[in-house]
Amino acid sequence: MSQLKVALPPLAELDLHSQLHCAWLDRQGQVTREERLSLSQLSQQSKLPPLVCFLHPADSLLASLDLPPLPANKIVAAVQCAAQALMLGDSSEMHIAHSSRDEAGQVQIAWAPRQQLLSFGQLLKSAGLNLRGLYPAPYRLPVLPGTVACVQDGHLLLRDSVQVARVQPLFDDGLDGVVWEPGVTLHWIGDQPPGAELPMADAQRWTGPLPGWGLHGAVQQQKTEHRGWGRAIALSALAVAVWVIGLNLYAAREASQGQQLKAQMNLRVKQAFPELPVILNPLQQARQQLAARQKGAADDPAQTFNRLVLQAGTGMPSMAGSVERLVFVDGALQLSLLSEARRGGNDQDWQSTLAQAGISVTADDEGWTLRPATEASPNESDDSGGAEEDE
Repeated sequence: MSQLKVALPPLAELDLHSQLHCAWLDRQGQVTREERLSLSQLSQQSKLPPLVCFLHPADSLLASLDLPPLPANKIVAAVQCAAQALMLGDSSEMHIAHSSRDEAGQVQIAWAPRQQLLSFGQLLKSAGLNLRGLYPAPYRLPVLPGTVACVQDGHLLLRDSVQVARVQPLFDDGLDGVVWEPGVTLHWIGDQPPGAELPMADAQRWTGPLPGWGLHGAVQQQKTEHRGWGRAIALSALAVAVWVIGLNLYAAREASQGQQLKAQMNLRVKQAFPELPVILNPLQQARQQLAARQKGAADDPAQTFNRLVLQAGTGMPSMAGSVERLVFVDGALQLSLLSEARRGGNDQDWQSTLAQAGISVTADDEGWTLRPATEASPNESDDSGGAEEDE
C-alpha cells in the first residue's frame, strides 16, 4: 500500500496555504517523489491516500519514563501524573499519548496542546483530507542497529528503535555541543558531523516504520464525537417520528370512537324525544326536553297525544294494520286491536324500548294503553307485569 507522509510546520503557524514537505512512498516503503504542497493543493489531487503526518520538532515534546509492571488502566494514570511534572503549562490543556511498556520497563510519552490539534483536525476537514496518523518528528526516521540522526530546523532528531525516539534543541554551538553516547553506531542523514560513521541518503529520512502509538487520538476523537452527536440526533428524530405517528393513530381511534358514541346518543335521544326534528347536541337537547316535561310543558294534551302516537308508531312496528280503534282520554292513549292481532310473545322487546323513551305500557282485554311514565300508577304497572307473565 502506497503512503503519503507529510512534515508539518509549527501547528501555531499552520493554515490551508502553509507549505508542507510531502513524500510519496511505494509499497516497498521507498520514496518515489518529494514535493512541497499546501493542504488546499493536496485536496485537489485525486486518489490521495490518508495522510501520515509528523509534527514539527518544536511541537515534538517527548520523554521516557521508567514504570513498574502495572495494569493498562493504571499505566494511563501513572503516565498522566508523570507528565504533569514535565509540563510547563496546564496539563488539562494538553493531549498526552504514550507507548506500551517495553521489556526494559520504559514508556515513551508525547504531548501537544489539545486546542492546536483540534484546529489541525478542522483544517483537514475543511480540505477534505483524511488522517491516518500523527507522530512526533523523529518517528519518520528509519530504524537501524544503533542510532539514526538528522538535523531539522535547529533540532537534532534521534531514533533508537521503533518505539524510542528523542528530540534535542541545538544551541549556538550546534552539533559541537552534543554529547554522543559512546559505543553506539551513529547513522547520519544529511551533512555529516564529526563522529558519524554511516552516512545515509537524504530521502531515507522518510522510510521509518510507524510506532504503535501517536497523537492522532485527539483529532480522531473529535470526528468520533461528531459522529456520536449525529447518531444521537438521528435517533431522536426517529423517536419523535414514531411518537407523532403513534399519537396520530391514537387520535384517529379516539375520534372514531367519539363519532360512534355520538351516533348512539343521537339515536337514543331520537327514540326518547321523537318530536325533535333535528338532533344537533343530543345531551343539551335531552336536558331541555326533560326540564320542559318536569315543568309541565309536556302536559299539554295535544303535545302528549302527538308524543304517544309517535312513540307507538316508532316502538310498536308490529301493530301496523292491527289497530281497530284509538282513544285518547285523560292523557292516555288506548289502542284497541283487532281480534286476530292480540298480544304476542315478543311484546317484551318493544315494551322495553318504550320504557326507555319514558312511556308506560299497560295491557287490557282489548289491547294496550300508553301514557307518560310519570302518570303510570303502581297498580297499573303491576297489572301490566302480571299480564305479561300470564302470556
